[in-house]
Amino acid sequence: MESRLQPVLGVICGHTENCGRADVGACMDLLLCYSITDLENHPSLHNSNDNMRTTILMLALAAFTSAVSAADVTGTWKAEFDTQRGLQKYTFNLKQDGANVTGKASVEMTDQKREAEFKEGKVADDTVTFVEILSAQGNEIRITFAGKVAGNEIKFTRKAGDFGSSEATAKRESAPAQTAAATDGGQRGRGGRGGFGGPITLGPDDKAVFPNPPDGFDKAREGIEHGKLERVEYDSKTVGIKRWMQVYTPVGYSKDKKYPVLYLLHGIGGNEKEEWTKQGVANVILDNLIVDKKMEPMILVLPNGNASADPGTAGGRGGGLGAGFGGWGAPFENDLLKDIIPFIESHYSVKTDRESRALAGLSMGGGQSLDFGLAHLDTFTWVGGFSSAPNTRPPAELVPDPAAAIKQLKLLYISCGNKDGLIRISQGVHAYLKEKNVPHIWHVDEHAHDFQHWKKGLYNFSQLIFKQTTK
Repeated sequence: MESRLQPVLGVICGHTENCGRADVGACMDLLLCYSITDLENHPSLHNSNDNMRTTILMLALAAFTSAVSAADVTGTWKAEFDTQRGLQKYTFNLKQDGANVTGKASVEMTDQKREAEFKEGKVADDTVTFVEILSAQGNEIRITFAGKVAGNEIKFTRKAGDFGSSEATAKRESAPAQTAAATDGGQRGRGGRGGFGGPITLGPDDKAVFPNPPDGFDKAREGIEHGKLERVEYDSKTVGIKRWMQVYTPVGYSKDKKYPVLYLLHGIGGNEKEEWTKQGVANVILDNLIVDKKMEPMILVLPNGNASADPGTAGGRGGGLGAGFGGWGAPFENDLLKDIIPFIESHYSVKTDRESRALAGLSMGGGQSLDFGLAHLDTFTWVGGFSSAPNTRPPAELVPDPAAAIKQLKLLYISCGNKDGLIRISQGVHAYLKEKNVPHIWHVDEHAHDFQHWKKGLYNFSQLIFKQTTK
């Protein structure tokens, strides 16, 4: 893999495969310091073929997505908790390895000090949890910590068994050098620039249309029935192999009833991680909306957006990078229309008219949803892009015939976070649609390129689709 990437990245970095600086990790780090505009206009790329240009832009997107997709809690943190035993001052020393966290803490009280070691440490999206076991009079008390990570702060809730809980904000005192790059939301850059995606400039239209969802909208509830999530295989004639996807059927699913279908697309590298159900908890969000009678019961389909025959890259960050975004472009467009949709309509009890199909996605999947959904209004009438990536076609190519779009679309939903370095892409689409008087929703919230925004996007979009009228 590295031997393939070194000469490609060397186009930007200015080195050759055999020089001492041909290090993929360093090159990917450098890519984060460029805006996408910088890369598009880089003089070396003007001398490269289309495959090389697309590959470099895709690698930049992969590097950016990796940098902002998860919290990093490695480092030293300090917080003060006002507990039933008095003020307790914690100095946390945490180390993160993937989704696992280990650590210790020095704890100071008025009359004593103690050392604590943490167990069961985990990071999921922007939440970190771990447990301290405290011995008191021969009994063990589990002290659980749950915190929301936001840059160099963690908002903790500390719960001591059944004795009560307290809250405090921990502030990072120190961290390894690489942590700073991973926790600044991808906004670092050269000379104060906005990093990948360019500087963020907000206008008067860039504001929230919807309030934040209620607390617990993305938490699995006890005491309710849940829909079924399964992994199914289908024959992809487009790719020439068997491929898999996840399918969610709502609680009470019956072959005696016909259901509408939402096809929901992941971001680059997200398929093998099953990111929409693990990080995005899409099935949980739909379960809760259905039980609250806030949305139409529907089937949710989560396909692999990279239609590549290479098993080593068919869902990852490295494969299918060629002209037209490789397996993410026309091959997946064909796979979706000619293989996936026919499979769903022949194996599940679904409605088959265009007004019963919706297409949406995040990041790379958001770009695909706009590209393919708007190009096939005979197939989809509900289209949504959450934080759409640079694979999004220029607005005039997305909607070349505004009058036809106005007539055929039921809903066009575009959203992004105001801390997302890719917001310019969605801003451009919104500006064009506004100029051409194409009805659409443009929603900007307070998040970055992350699952906080994408989960809320699904929450909002799911309540709008498959209604009688939505403009």
